[in-house]
Amino acid sequence: MIMDKSFRIGNVLKSLRVRFFIIVFFTGLVSCLVMHSVILSSYEDRAVNVKSTEVQRQLRILANHLIVSNYLQDTSSEVINAEIDMLANLYEGRVIVINDDLKVVKDTYNISQGKTIISEEVVNCLKTGSKGTVSKYDSANGYIEVVTPIIESEVIEEEDVSVSGKTSEVVRGVLLTSASSDTIATTLEILSRRANILEVVIILSILIYAAVVAYLLLKPFDRITAAINDVKAGYTDEPIVGPNYIETEQIINAFNALLKRMKVLDDSRQEFVSNVSHELKTPITSMKVLADSLLAQDDVPNEVYREFMSDIGAEIDREDKIINDLLALVKMDKKASGLSISSVDVVALTEVVLKRLRPIARQHNIELTLESKRAITAEIDEVKISLVIMNLVENAIKYNKDEGWVRVELDADHQYFYVKVIDSGVGIPADSLDHIYERFYRVDKSRSREIGGTGLGLAIARNAVIMHRGTIDVESTPGEGTTFTMKIPLINSASAK
Repeated sequence: MIMDKSFRIGNVLKSLRVRFFIIVFFTGLVSCLVMHSVILSSYEDRAVNVKSTEVQRQLRILANHLIVSNYLQDTSSEVINAEIDMLANLYEGRVIVINDDLKVVKDTYNISQGKTIISEEVVNCLKTGSKGTVSKYDSANGYIEVVTPIIESEVIEEEDVSVSGKTSEVVRGVLLTSASSDTIATTLEILSRRANILEVVIILSILIYAAVVAYLLLKPFDRITAAINDVKAGYTDEPIVGPNYIETEQIINAFNALLKRMKVLDDSRQEFVSNVSHELKTPITSMKVLADSLLAQDDVPNEVYREFMSDIGAEIDREDKIINDLLALVKMDKKASGLSISSVDVVALTEVVLKRLRPIARQHNIELTLESKRAITAEIDEVKISLVIMNLVENAIKYNKDEGWVRVELDADHQYFYVKVIDSGVGIPADSLDHIYERFYRVDKSRSREIGGTGLGLAIARNAVIMHRGTIDVESTPGEGTTFTMKIPLINSASAK
């Protein structure tokens, strides 16, 4: 049960719609939380700065009053004491008056009065004067501590008239004040509660928005899936269409291209089956006619009998050749992993193939020559490449003129080797060049049957070249001749890995 549950959860999380929903939702959620934190933090900093500035302003006024009333020497002034107490009550805090000997002359809490206070902030304030004013916020304990110097201005008396009349500032003491920040904390709490309510509303809105957007944006993919399922089920074979999203267009175009390719393959398969049936049936029909002719005659002379049996044998040989070529073609349809790769001397391989074909060339009075511009060693399947060269050269011999010629040229660069088969034959019409690699296609059907062609040789050659990641091209002029150019990599990519 646990495995089934985890499997179901895993399948849900694989959904693009669920992932899109989660991304949108958590993006909105994190944005709300960050905004909440930033706004409250900004308000707190601003409120602390405003209150610190206000307290400092009141303390400077009080410091002036302390100097005027000489409070640091005589603390009996009821007006000043009342003002100090009122300031402490106003800010719900504590005010400590410290003289320049670090003695506490007034403490609104009546705790440290008469004691010596040692504080880094107080000492620095006494040394640096107005520059020593310090505000420190303690959010944990809920107060703002302000250190303000008590400064007395003195007139400098000098004999030099230009210098006399100037004043100097002397720090006579320090006001150490703690102001409550409870109002700031209370306001923050109220704002936080309101922000939480607003966040809940926003998060719910984002939740609904994420669900709607995920549904609407990914709905085209559902339609594409439904259309593909219809094609798969066989309800239609028409190209699918969809909304003009770049992503969906790419998927649709790729699927339609695949669908088109599948139609071409299906048509090719049907045509192939039809052609195979026709090609296999033709020799059988001929043998049937010959056999029936013999059976229909009485006392058939031996010469006629031998002639008919010779024709039947020729048809059997033709049937056998067609079957062998079909088997070779089926093997060629396999992936390149079926190649038997080895390092082969291409020049020597070609010489062996031409040696086998020279008797056929002599029968047709065809001059067969080989031209190699350099030594060539390549990683190839020796059997398949020899079959390609044999098919190309044999076709060049069979579809040639009397007293014609066939020339095989070999060359190579740093990546590929090239095999050119050039002949002085009848040539191939321009409208047939795109079809010559199709199975059972014949440019001249009557001549092909006459010389025993099956229409599979070039298809076999092309498949073998493709298995080697190579190319085969043809140029031809009717009545003048044909040139086939084969390009094969010197190093096989599978063996290089």
